[in-house]
Amino acid sequence: MGTITKALELLDFFSKSRAEIGLGDFVKLTGRDKATVHRHLVELMQNGWLEQDPTTRAYRLGPAILRLSAVREATYPTRALIRPVVHRLSEDVGELVHASLLQGDQLSPIYFADPRRHGVQVHFNLSELLPLHATSSGLAVLAFSSDDLRTRILNGAMTAYTDQTVTDPDTLRALIDETRRTGLASSANAFDPEVASQGTAIFGSGDRPVGALSVSVPSVRATPDHLATIRGPLIQAARDITRSLGGTYPPEHPLSRP
Repeated sequence: MGTITKALELLDFFSKSRAEIGLGDFVKLTGRDKATVHRHLVELMQNGWLEQDPTTRAYRLGPAILRLSAVREATYPTRALIRPVVHRLSEDVGELVHASLLQGDQLSPIYFADPRRHGVQVHFNLSELLPLHATSSGLAVLAFSSDDLRTRILNGAMTAYTDQTVTDPDTLRALIDETRRTGLASSANAFDPEVASQGTAIFGSGDRPVGALSVSVPSVRATPDHLATIRGPLIQAARDITRSLGGTYPPEHPLSRP
């Protein structure tokens, strides 16, 4: 792992519930020595990726991220294109819907909507990266991703988030094959012990997924009949997003056929 990667990885520890992180906490989170972590933090701060609270000395995300986020959305307006489709699908199925983009070997959520019609709801953290092996979004991406990405995930260490998380390579390979056959992925209690989800890949220009669209349902409502009503609207919404992004499904994708 290169020095730049090690420094940038520090940014992934920030979340809505962890907006500021001190040097000591970074050392504990990374398992790296204090001097190295401090050097990386200083370099990130000098380049605007981080800033430091003058009183607590804790670090928080800096203005460079805001600038590049604005440039990205202005030149490739993914969130603006996805937002109305996510809202429409959420209203149609009455459940939480989220879209995410592939970021290395994980998925980075970019938008979600929840009509909040029920007493029991799914808690969704927009700042939490999603693993490919333990989510329907991840399975949907793995089914049509490059061989290199699939090999890295299948041969790498897979975290067990719940007692239902698949960490056996052969079992995961079978799930990927089934998703490739149908174009839709299903996951129950694998990332969150109380949530079931269905997801499908979205495509930009090129024949590999750029991300995924998923509907998450509390396990208490995840009956076969309810999940079946979600599939049609989910497929149509994924088609609409892929079209909006200027993408097309690869010929081998089941959804490439009307």
